[in-house]
Amino acid sequence: MPPSLSVLRLGHRRDRDKRITSHLGLTARAFGADEVILAGDRDPSALETWDSVTERFGGEFSSRFEESPMSFLRKQSKSGGTTIVHLTMYGSPWRETIPSIPIGKSALVVVGGTKVPAEVYHLADYNVSVGNQPHSEVAALAVFLNSWLGPVDNDSKFSGAKMKVVPSAKGKVVINDDEE
Repeated sequence: MPPSLSVLRLGHRRDRDKRITSHLGLTARAFGADEVILAGDRDPSALETWDSVTERFGGEFSSRFEESPMSFLRKQSKSGGTTIVHLTMYGSPWRETIPSIPIGKSALVVVGGTKVPAEVYHLADYNVSVGNQPHSEVAALAVFLNSWLGPVDNDSKFSGAKMKVVPSAKGKVVINDDEE
């Protein structure tokens, strides 16, 4: 089985974080993750959004809810088979840290919403900061994944699409599978 890349959204608050969590999962998908895992408040609408986009725009991307995220993280850490990367503004600078993070091994990128438990910092193999100023976790994830994995402009990652956006300098060009 090839290595997988999962993003764990830790501490989702349904009423407060709905849009930002939705964007975090969409960014994870677009920038090369295989899965997004939601933890915190149970929120079926986030999972439905991610699944709907994958169904329409293609690719192999899954989403699920994790009832016990700290237990899940402990298990991942103990197994040693997954590299845990925690994105935090308190971590080591991303440009210095990324070269040491292995690519050929399964990885779990942890992105917090509410205050992250101190234990996460100890369970993570890498605590990485994309800047040390408050900013969007979506931006941090995009910068990190693009810098670590490289650009994901390759359409082959998104096979089976029902819709495809065609780059255009002016206007919107969308091809639907029923138009081809």
